[in-house]
Amino acid sequence: MDILKFITAGSVDDGKSTLIGRLLYDSGAILADQLEALHSSNRKNDDGSIDLAILTDGLKAEREQGITIDVAYKYFNTDKRKFIIADAPGHIQYTRNMVTGASNADLAIILIDARKGVIEQTIRHSYLVSLLGMPQVAVTINKMDMVDYSEEVYNGIVKDYLELAAKVNLENVKFIPVSALKGDNIVTKSTNMDWYEDESLLDYLENVEIKVDITTSHARLPVQWVIRPQTEELHDYRGYAGRVLSGSFHVNDKVTVLPSGFSSTISKIEVLDSEPAAATTGMSVTIHLNDEIDISRGDLLVNSSQQPQVSQLIEADLCWMDTRALDTSHTYFIQHNSKVTRCRIQEVLHKININTLEKQYDEDFKLNDIGRIIIKTADPLAFDLYQDNKANGGAILVDNRTNLTVGALMLRANAD
Repeated sequence: MDILKFITAGSVDDGKSTLIGRLLYDSGAILADQLEALHSSNRKNDDGSIDLAILTDGLKAEREQGITIDVAYKYFNTDKRKFIIADAPGHIQYTRNMVTGASNADLAIILIDARKGVIEQTIRHSYLVSLLGMPQVAVTINKMDMVDYSEEVYNGIVKDYLELAAKVNLENVKFIPVSALKGDNIVTKSTNMDWYEDESLLDYLENVEIKVDITTSHARLPVQWVIRPQTEELHDYRGYAGRVLSGSFHVNDKVTVLPSGFSSTISKIEVLDSEPAAATTGMSVTIHLNDEIDISRGDLLVNSSQQPQVSQLIEADLCWMDTRALDTSHTYFIQHNSKVTRCRIQEVLHKININTLEKQYDEDFKLNDIGRIIIKTADPLAFDLYQDNKANGGAILVDNRTNLTVGALMLRANAD
């Protein structure tokens, strides 16, 4: 059974937590003790019904204020698929949390309040979803019960959002009218919107296609550990352990080690006590080569015929996550998979006003700012362009003064 990882995004009070709570509640994915706590809670809706948002509001401050502050992860499954849900905060000041939650998601659910339509936060989250290369987007038009389940209101929002989607380059967009509070079109089809003939939200989530690249074209494995026991029984053993980021490796494939550029062929693949003929995306494996090559932690094994970029000067999109502003005179650490090296921000090309999507040309990069930079690294990085291969096109910045992750990077071009 495959796993769909998705994130919910939207403005404050659009009903993200309620939608997830309804999804869990109506699909029977709530444990008995959770159900008991839900019924005994003092938080109720205006009509006296249970406030399902309690299921995702884990922090005390969230329960007190009735808002989402940090990304909340929930897990459930149906007969068709397993799901990992990331409930992202809607407030402007928590943009970094939304980026973190969306970085590994396969799909984004963007909520729109039917009474308000497309607003600034809709633009912001749609831009972030596009920036992070989300392959599927479900625009869930919520609170349809508050506009009398109007088809005209729904069609107007669809028209406005399609114009926005064209601006931010979102392609695979699905529209679903729902009421998270009442349960319309969440798990079962709504009888209040007979004009909507398509599937419910859960039906869509169960059947949407998840594309996994298992071709050899983007075969990438960052070396996590060089296994060299040096014992009598394993005197000549030398294996390179790591998790396959993307693509697949097969026995006898020709591979190249980057950044050194040395090549060899795969003699054996190990997974625990077995020796499969291939290692595909997501598998943790140990790979053996026919030649003894100097390989260290942080090096990258790749398919020899489809190699990534190798550079020390890289153009990237940056989401700044620290309360301390970006300092172009300071040396940071960049972590790209298992590779860690020093770097400096050589130039801030522009920032994006994510309310208007306009470029701003100043170097004042603060918390939650997003823009384009050029970064200079101490050692060469072997990377794919983020738009071509997300798994090998992302990195983080770490401030060595605090050991905090201060920035998320989407590597966009070789700036040499």
